[in-house]
Amino acid sequence: MGIFMILFTLIGGITLSAQSSINGTFSRKAGTIETTLLTFLTGTMFLTIFIIFFGSGNVLALLGVPKWQLSAAFLGTMYLLLTVMTVPRIGVIATTIAAIAGQLVIGVIIDHFGWFNSLIIELDIKRAFALLFMLISLYFIYKGNKHSSEESTV
Repeated sequence: MGIFMILFTLIGGITLSAQSSINGTFSRKAGTIETTLLTFLTGTMFLTIFIIFFGSGNVLALLGVPKWQLSAAFLGTMYLLLTVMTVPRIGVIATTIAAIAGQLVIGVIIDHFGWFNSLIIELDIKRAFALLFMLISLYFIYKGNKHSSEESTV
């Protein structure tokens, strides 16, 4: 089962980068907020159909969760909006690496302090170096993209 979860996550990453690229191009014509809205409306439609045919939970349970947990929906919306905004300006790979770097930084902080009832995993030198290398890779990818875009405009 573990291998399927890794494959599903890999496919999810592929679809996320493809979506970022398509949404970035689409937003140039329709607008950033409008593109984000279309994505969420489409997602709502598909999820409604999935819930009707395959749902096994209780949609009304959403009303009973602690209010701070509802912030996850806002955070997901902000992520998509910011991604749609940045892809046309810095490219898919720089946007993806920046998003991953952001995820790793906040992930290390959440793990270190055990926020949101998560497992406590202290920041050690290996994790610190991993973050440093990710940030260095972001720098080089961004500089490479900037250099390539300058060459193409000349």
